[in-house]
Amino acid sequence: MSNETQNPKPWRRSVALYAAVAMGSLAVGVAGTWLALQTGIVTMPAQAVPAAPQPAPTTGEQPNGGAGSPPRTPARWGAMAGMDMGGGQEPAAESTGVYISPARQQLIGVRTAELQARTLDATIRTVGTLAYDETRVTEIHPKISGWVERVFVDFVGKPVRRGEPLLTIYSPDLVATQNEYLLALRAQRQLGDSAFAETRAGAASLLAATGDRLRLWDITDAQIAELERTGQARRTLTLYSPFDGIVLERNTFAGQYITPDTSTAKIADLSTIWAIAQIFEYEARTVKPGDRAQIEFPYGQSTRRLSGRVTFVYPDINPETRRARVRIEFSNPGLELKPESYVTVVLRRTAGKQLALPKEALLDNGARQYAILARPDGYFEPREIEVGEPVDQFYPVVKGLSAGDRVVTSAQFLIDSETNLQAALQSMSMNMPGMDMGGREKPVQSAPAAPAAPPSPVVHPTHKD
Repeated sequence: MSNETQNPKPWRRSVALYAAVAMGSLAVGVAGTWLALQTGIVTMPAQAVPAAPQPAPTTGEQPNGGAGSPPRTPARWGAMAGMDMGGGQEPAAESTGVYISPARQQLIGVRTAELQARTLDATIRTVGTLAYDETRVTEIHPKISGWVERVFVDFVGKPVRRGEPLLTIYSPDLVATQNEYLLALRAQRQLGDSAFAETRAGAASLLAATGDRLRLWDITDAQIAELERTGQARRTLTLYSPFDGIVLERNTFAGQYITPDTSTAKIADLSTIWAIAQIFEYEARTVKPGDRAQIEFPYGQSTRRLSGRVTFVYPDINPETRRARVRIEFSNPGLELKPESYVTVVLRRTAGKQLALPKEALLDNGARQYAILARPDGYFEPREIEVGEPVDQFYPVVKGLSAGDRVVTSAQFLIDSETNLQAALQSMSMNMPGMDMGGREKPVQSAPAAPAAPPSPVVHPTHKD
């Protein structure tokens, strides 16, 4: 074997080494370029010549993805662009509103309802207490001074009948007036046949004046007739009940000296009774006299509901509870209803047919009222509205919505918060350079040229002589 076969020439080893180095440099350059394009971090070499500008990618596409590449959303935009948290494909952005994917809607529990005109029947359920009919309460006062000899109404709550005696009074003035009446009566009998007309007239006028004084002291015509028949003055005066009722107050006792200023007793007629209901200030404007009302008994005093009418709305507001009072009048047959009892009052009225918004769909921040409108294709838009006083489970719509609009009735606070977050992210992306939150198109980035491969070394073979 020759020396040339056993020992290869040195120039051949040099060529193989240079070729290996060139291939490795080219592979590193290609890998670096691909990594820079995937991460969006592009470093322009000092002497690199930029490639021709590419068309601007649409929202959600990977910049410089290459022809045929599927559109992708960058990881740092996926949770913010259009607020699509459901992992679905986001449609093109609209001018207003926020997009929520169907998967996200199901996750947060979004429910909607279509607006339509309804006949709004207002129902107010509140608490109340039964009270005496103040127009049927009477205080018994004597018209003369004297001493109480006997009291027939001797305890509070005792029922009395019309014309039943309450108490007897001994009065010297009463006895004296009765004696004057008897004298005038005898004079009229003696002078009634006088030949002088003036004498006959004087006797008749004296008898009439004395009789009128007795009647003004509540002496009845029957008692005066008995006085004329017997010719004896009655020692005491009896006071009688003016109607059926119960005794609310008893202020006199046997042997007590009383005057016309003394309230001897207070009697209430319970054939009718009041229910005083407590309602909120805003409800007081909707309740009018004549509205239908019912009372229910929470403790089983009665198994039936009693119906009545609102007779009066009090003009004042309780400063402690901030409630208004409403008076309803009911008949009380058998005196079944007891004053001071607690009852449930149900007030009903008809507000007519109006466009109705469910109560749970209204958002009220104190300064304005609005609802979340459900748009097609998963978009939601806040809409400022104006509503009237609530009627049961609805608000009558004054302006801002129309029949057929679909509003969100559940999870609207989450949608509202996402709407505000979207606006904040849009503002941040415009004010902070280099921070794109998906609210606008990304600027076009030019792809850098691939690093040039090192030139292949030129090897001049040497020939051994």
